[in-house]
Amino acid sequence: MRSGMVFVDVGCGDGFFTILAAQMVGEKGIVYAVDTDSSAIERLKRKAAEKGLVNVKAVVAEAEETVFCEICADIVFYSIVLHDFHDPAKVLLNAKRMLKPSGRLVDLDWKKKRMSFGPPVHIRFSEKQASTLMEAAGFKIESVKDVGSYHYVVTAQPSST
Repeated sequence: MRSGMVFVDVGCGDGFFTILAAQMVGEKGIVYAVDTDSSAIERLKRKAAEKGLVNVKAVVAEAEETVFCEICADIVFYSIVLHDFHDPAKVLLNAKRMLKPSGRLVDLDWKKKRMSFGPPVHIRFSEKQASTLMEAAGFKIESVKDVGSYHYVVTAQPSST
């Protein structure tokens, strides 16, 4: 992440990562954010305003129906939400439409193992399930890494085929 980039936060909630990204891309960059929870989007907008961030464009909408721009994004990011979408395949196809050829898709998610917190294990995607969905949507997996005991991150790039 650097100044001037375009970052898309899909399923942003109240904007934990949205705010961090907006600070990193600076005034020359832009951060698009979408969530179905209108109260979370209002909290996000309040936080952005309090921090003087004018580069955040947040909307209440379904991710399946949201494409902010065509071939404009440097990063499309999902934070522990890919399993929550009604149609994750469509959400990933939307990401491919938004990403520049050099862009990155990043999925931070729960490991598919039993824990006393987080979503039920039966709805979580394993690293392999998430990777397979991404490949089916036209992405090439770059890396799959553990991020602590509870999460993993998959990074992918639009494939040229």
